[in-house]
Amino acid sequence: MTRNKGYRALSRGICRKKPRTRGIRPLTSLLIEYSVGDLVDIKIDSSEHTGMPYRRFHGKTGRIIAKQGNAFVVAVKDGGKEKFPVIGRAHFAPNFYLKQRMLGDEPSSE
Repeated sequence: MTRNKGYRALSRGICRKKPRTRGIRPLTSLLIEYSVGDLVDIKIDSSEHTGMPYRRFHGKTGRIIAKQGNAFVVAVKDGGKEKFPVIGRAHFAPNFYLKQRMLGDEPSSE
């Protein structure tokens, strides 16, 4: 029998959640406004199946280049190429440096 090569194959560790974070996400994470040019960190949320990117993009940082329906097109460097996965808003979060700028706290340059 040949090995399964489905879309979520070999993603058991990536899609597993810690026991305290199981269930649906808080609504505040879905109410964040994103615009073209924002930096985002891709974090797959296994409780939300729609808009889930391929497992290769989990943990990468990209820049939003367009909105497509309810999802966003994100430019991500993968090896030597730039790829453009279409990702639902449940599967990414603002980049740390962008979050600091949103809160008004400039990271110290010391």
